[in-house]
Amino acid sequence: MDQQPGKGEPRKFDPKFRGPIHNRHCTDVLCCVIFIVVILGYIALGILAWVHGDPRKVVYPTDSYGQFCGQKDTINENKTSLFYFNILKCASPIVLINLQCPTTQLCVSKCPDRFATYIDMQGSYRHNKSYWEYYRQFCKPGFNKPWKSVAQVIRDEDCPSMIIPSRPFLKRCFPDFSTKNGILTVANQTTFKDGRGKTRNVTDLREAANGINNVLDARSVGMKIFEDYASSWHWILIGLFIAMVVSLLFLVLLRFTAGVLFWIFILGVIGIIGYGVWHCYWEYDHLQGTPGSDLTIYDIGFQTDFRVYLQLRQTWLAFMIILCIVEVFIILMLIFLRNRIRIAIALLQEGSRAIGYIMSTLFYPIITFVLIAICISYWAVTAVFLSTSGEPVYKVMANQTLCKYANLTCDPETFNTTNVTKLCVSAQCTFAFYGGEGFYHKYIFIFQLSNAFVFLWLVNFAIALGQCTLAGAFASYYWAFRKPADIPTCPLFSSFGRAIRYHTGSLAFGSLILAIVQLIRIMLEYLDHKLKGTQNSFTRFLLCCLKCCFWCLEKFIKFINRNAYIMIAIYGKNFCTSAKEAFFLLMRNVVRVAVLDKVTDFLLFLGKLLVAGGVGVLAFFFFTHRIPVFTQETPTLNYYWVPLLTVIIGSYLIAHGFFSVYAMCVDTLFLCFLEDLERHDGSAERPYYMSKSLLKILNKQNVEIKRH
Repeated sequence: MDQQPGKGEPRKFDPKFRGPIHNRHCTDVLCCVIFIVVILGYIALGILAWVHGDPRKVVYPTDSYGQFCGQKDTINENKTSLFYFNILKCASPIVLINLQCPTTQLCVSKCPDRFATYIDMQGSYRHNKSYWEYYRQFCKPGFNKPWKSVAQVIRDEDCPSMIIPSRPFLKRCFPDFSTKNGILTVANQTTFKDGRGKTRNVTDLREAANGINNVLDARSVGMKIFEDYASSWHWILIGLFIAMVVSLLFLVLLRFTAGVLFWIFILGVIGIIGYGVWHCYWEYDHLQGTPGSDLTIYDIGFQTDFRVYLQLRQTWLAFMIILCIVEVFIILMLIFLRNRIRIAIALLQEGSRAIGYIMSTLFYPIITFVLIAICISYWAVTAVFLSTSGEPVYKVMANQTLCKYANLTCDPETFNTTNVTKLCVSAQCTFAFYGGEGFYHKYIFIFQLSNAFVFLWLVNFAIALGQCTLAGAFASYYWAFRKPADIPTCPLFSSFGRAIRYHTGSLAFGSLILAIVQLIRIMLEYLDHKLKGTQNSFTRFLLCCLKCCFWCLEKFIKFINRNAYIMIAIYGKNFCTSAKEAFFLLMRNVVRVAVLDKVTDFLLFLGKLLVAGGVGVLAFFFFTHRIPVFTQETPTLNYYWVPLLTVIIGSYLIAHGFFSVYAMCVDTLFLCFLEDLERHDGSAERPYYMSKSLLKILNKQNVEIKRH
């Protein structure tokens, strides 16, 4: 056996190498064991959250007694909405939704539909008791003393001092705002009585329910969108199927059109820049003799109107020089890199041919999608159960300036027997939020952080498994000397089995590194969000630098991981060795890497644009009744852009799924190509495995031999 090459040295010939190694051993076993233990711990965390959590706390609002509104088989089964005694105490809708508004909250069967005050109710009660029957449904259960003084009722919070016309939103009663002639109103009124002897403007309610009206109006839009989906879903599926067929055809035809598309684009760019040079010269010559055109940019200084600069000959001269430099640069790049561009195009065509022989690879992204969907679902469910794991926490609600016990925790069952009610006459023990002081509740944040971290790890592992599986399948194609005769049976399935059986630890190792960086980025984004209001410029600058650095680090790690997984699929070595060998192999061919990367990115971007744009244009003409043949079949829609955007976005995602397989194919073939060049010389003992087109471009050939 030859010795291993140095870091920068080409790899030496291995006579035993014949493509992806089949006699493998397990790699990164320790990381594999840790990964399995973490998964088992993640399952245990999910079970623990399921035991302690209660999603009803999210689904149902909770009143001041810790009871759910609208829950079946309870006293509040028919009381589905939460009513706030004094909504003016609530700062914003977010405070209301989080159930931390410092006022009594009560479950009611329906929200108030009129303005009324407790004082007016008492005045009307003497003549008509029906006023009390309506008003009492917004009072505490069991309270039936309409003659009780207003001061005592407000002090004990037996009833609200006022009720306001409201409508339910997120099962909570919010003022029924509307705009009339540009003026904010509630039930067509601009003022209301607050029940304490004052007349107030409805704008006082704006802060307590800011933005709710817009969201409520959006509900009607949401219903119309749902109707559009219900009437056009089958046509959307047809559009997505067309996108899938077009994507497949584009990949198959790339073996014939890759070079043509690229050179047409390059010639087009050269032509456009050439026209730009001519136009700049024409403007420069046309302005000769025009008064003021010979002034310099420095003479006129900074101007907000850009058209001023277009009246200067110096501006057009600068544009012409810049475009000439760009034109010359592109032409020189094409001259010096022409062979590398031809190699890149040949590899793209070879990738199309490889996919044609292993068509099953096009549908592997479905497996990755299912795995990621499972991870997302498990993470979301676990997060919901963790966030609802707390026990009801009750706090003393009283005036903070007059009562030292205000906002302290309390027990509603024993509250009336304590000294708090004597020292603070109007104090009440009401539900505040869900929490707890136990060991489990103290570490809820740690559990949520762990949930997020393992989720990132699992998602990255699913992506890594897909990349390694596809790389193994396409490497089997490249290292088949006679294509397609020597391609092994079921290469995709065999590659998947090898990745799971032998390289779970290596894939988990690479995924772990990436997950750590992503978690740090999430934490930095969280800190940035929290510190947005700070005036410390140094802190903002430091955070910005850290975010930028970790963004670059994440991109670099993704690049290293992707190529490391390809080397793992070929040689079956551990992650660190594979990453090192892939990195130095690419560094020895850095120009080829850059050219292939840009050519591939351009053609795949062109393909995505073609698929999404073409299918989108077709959908636009269809849903706007502009195709006479299908006029009768076209559904009537509230918003034609709903199915149109769905088709465009769905088509782009479908094209991205297909083209991600193609990109992985090209990257794998490229690494195999570089390995082929370093290992072999075209002799009978060391023949090249690359295609004849690549051999022709490189002016190389294999010695004619007979293989049995």
